[in-house]
Amino acid sequence: MSQKVSLDPFTRVEGHLAIHLDVENFQITGAYCSGEMYRGIEYILKGRSPLDAQQITQRICGVCPTSQGIASILAQEEAYGIEPTQNGLLIRNIMLAGNYIQNHLTHFYHLSALDFIDVQGIQEYTGSDYFLNDLKDWIRSEINSKSVFPAAPFMPRYEGRYMQEFEGNITVLRNYFQALEMRALAHQLVAVFAGKMPHMATIIPSGVTEKVTTKKIAHCRSKLFKLRSFIEKSYLEDALLVANAFPEYFSMGKGCGNYMTYGVFLNLEQNNAPLFPRGVMLNNSLETLDTEYIAEEVKYSKYTPDSGRHKTDPSPHKEGAYSWIKAPRYKGKPMEVGPLARIMLAYDDPQCSEIRRATDSMLQRTGRSLDELDSCLGRHLARIIELQVIVRHCEQWIDQLDPLGETAKDFHIPNRAQGAGLTEAPRGALGHWLQIEGGKIDGYECIVPTTWNCSPKDNRDIPGPVEQALQGTTVADNTNPLEASRIVRAFDPCLACAVH
Repeated sequence: MSQKVSLDPFTRVEGHLAIHLDVENFQITGAYCSGEMYRGIEYILKGRSPLDAQQITQRICGVCPTSQGIASILAQEEAYGIEPTQNGLLIRNIMLAGNYIQNHLTHFYHLSALDFIDVQGIQEYTGSDYFLNDLKDWIRSEINSKSVFPAAPFMPRYEGRYMQEFEGNITVLRNYFQALEMRALAHQLVAVFAGKMPHMATIIPSGVTEKVTTKKIAHCRSKLFKLRSFIEKSYLEDALLVANAFPEYFSMGKGCGNYMTYGVFLNLEQNNAPLFPRGVMLNNSLETLDTEYIAEEVKYSKYTPDSGRHKTDPSPHKEGAYSWIKAPRYKGKPMEVGPLARIMLAYDDPQCSEIRRATDSMLQRTGRSLDELDSCLGRHLARIIELQVIVRHCEQWIDQLDPLGETAKDFHIPNRAQGAGLTEAPRGALGHWLQIEGGKIDGYECIVPTTWNCSPKDNRDIPGPVEQALQGTTVADNTNPLEASRIVRAFDPCLACAVH
């Protein structure tokens, strides 16, 4: 007999998400992703100056505002018919790199790691010198005063099998706190030229309003050096520790098998070809991306039936609808976007040999195949793979900055124009579409990564990527659906973005 199981609210994600499951004989037979807000930022933009867009769209999300702002800038540059300065392009890459680092560290340590490490089991060891000496003073104080490990932010949690190795648990937990400092450092790397983070103050079409100086270059180098060290010595090893402790999660969470990327990190040395390529993989076949095939369907979304890619009219009481997220489709197919998609699209691209080598190295260390990356733990490893490549290139982008070069140039806002800004947020393919009429925004549309991944069923009743990844999963205890929680978090959902 089928039982309804709900993860509501779904914690440790950005925004308001609920996951509803049909479970029969401890196996998930149906899954439903529900975005539980409506925001209407596209409505807020209408009638404003196009130059307001990069600031307002950054407020879609506090975790990935960098990508939202840059997508808006790209749409404006296409509409204005301009290109960024060389310094502007390099700074844009550095900003994105810093945001990727911040996002991936946050995702692993502060959102996902608590699904795997046994925080509660550490309580009996709180008197050990090893434990006390490796945690922050305020944690040490809590332990001494209460004789138990402090609950927040680690409890409550689902019960289940957690990592058994004591040393491993302690190491990951210690790095949990260290990652908070690294997260702040990554924000600082972005803020060197952004002015502040979150929500960059300096970005404009063609570049940034900040000038390049040798002092700023030195600041960037110093911060990136520390971040790279933590990524290679801590993040990588901790992810491998979890991967070795939970090998079954390489066969759990298989998605829809279709991937899409918009390309990101333009490479000056390769005629501005993106470091991670643009493309589509449908039914294991690589295709050139054509955005005309992108549609948004709303059969199960809380919008009027005539809503879609170019129209968004809320309908909160729509019969049968279960989400405020639309259902984007490419050629009528659900598409997974994000780090896994970027690795899959780059792996067989002859221009991406460095990414292939990094992927092969990871597969060799874990004893896994490329196909096994399409899994819960595979998505975690994909983030490690791409960060290793990104930080190496970020060092080159910093070295290529020219203190004598311009960081922006003059431009004119046309009376009528349109533009598309396609980039890759840490979570995946991000598109902004802009229409200008009378020098003002006449229409604005965002399709963000979690709209793709956490989409509800489409007009043909085909589930979205996360919903498909959950189907068939065995749940050991219906009252503690830990397995489902791990699979969903591997996609790094951002509901603030998805319900923008």
